[in-house]
Amino acid sequence: MSTVYLDHAATTPMRPAAIEAMAAHLADVGNPSSLHASGRHARRVVEESRETIARAMNCRPVEVVFTSGGTDADNLAVKGIYWSRRAQDARRTRVISTTVEHHAVLDPLHWLGEHEGAEVELVPVDDRARLDVEALRAAVERDPESVALVTVMWANNEVGTLQPIEEVVAIAAAHGIPVHTDAVQAVGAVPVDFAASGVDALTLTGHKLGGPYGVGALIVRREVEVTPLAHGGGQERDIRSGTLDTPGIAALAVAVELSVKEQPAHAERVGALRDDLVRRVIEQVPDAHLHGAPLDSEELRRLPGNAHIGFPDCEGDSLLMLLDARGIECSTGSACSAGVPQPSHVLLAMGCDEEQARHSLRFTLGHTSTAADVDALVREIGPVVERARGTKAS
Repeated sequence: MSTVYLDHAATTPMRPAAIEAMAAHLADVGNPSSLHASGRHARRVVEESRETIARAMNCRPVEVVFTSGGTDADNLAVKGIYWSRRAQDARRTRVISTTVEHHAVLDPLHWLGEHEGAEVELVPVDDRARLDVEALRAAVERDPESVALVTVMWANNEVGTLQPIEEVVAIAAAHGIPVHTDAVQAVGAVPVDFAASGVDALTLTGHKLGGPYGVGALIVRREVEVTPLAHGGGQERDIRSGTLDTPGIAALAVAVELSVKEQPAHAERVGALRDDLVRRVIEQVPDAHLHGAPLDSEELRRLPGNAHIGFPDCEGDSLLMLLDARGIECSTGSACSAGVPQPSHVLLAMGCDEEQARHSLRFTLGHTSTAADVDALVREIGPVVERARGTKAS
């Protein structure tokens, strides 16, 4: 039985060119921090990769700080900028974010609140997962001198809604407050221009855009002070110590360059597949409904490959396993803790009740997705939903 992969938001297959770039350096010896010829060769690979990423993201090469991935970069930004800002002014203890952030941001925020005296404020969102801009403005303007950082994701990983980053930056910049954005889901899917966006720090990771696992970057403006989480060799502007992964970084650069270059065509192709998927799934299950921004909205936009669909009277985990048994892989909108399904914090923040927050599936398309993948899902979704409802009723 062939596998239909519809979970590209979790991780997407490596691009052949990225695999080639990684393989080309796996047998090389040389620490990029060493001064001999092998070390200088590795350093050249790293710096050329840094320049490639900088061109693709429209930032300065020195602003690209390599990390082990998105979680590492988010922690470095949230904790590092908070610590630096608080060290400059002890009044800066507030961090403002949203209720629908990824746990790679929410959990560091909660940790700062529990252990570092941070006052964490989570701005609400509407029923489409778009942040309440006026609530953000009110939170900032209540006492701007006490705000250390604003962190708002570029695109929601569950329901795909894009956040109004320009408005966020405008509100924060008026008071000299740095803005971090987790753009893990956005780079390569929608236009992302670091310099033009006005954000001060941006997270990206390799395995979401056709690069390898275990390597990513925090793009952080040269003027922004970041206290390191780890101390050691002083690599990466002394922000993130550790021996650099030369093969991984080379592959990351290729993946970033290609995904950004191909973004317009990718968005058009994958968006059409996504629209077809949503339309035909709802034809098979008429009471199913799309979460997040509407497909036809010009004002409220979503990721082109994201289809987050609710199936009333079903358990998302049951649907997932039934589809998996038929060779179709997707994900639920909920998290699992110690084997116990938990309702999605994103859907709860959007106003869903606990049952509604458990009945959804997230189908995400990527650069290897085809019309045949959509056809396979459409063939199976009706019988799977019927069986899941029968199981729940019994």
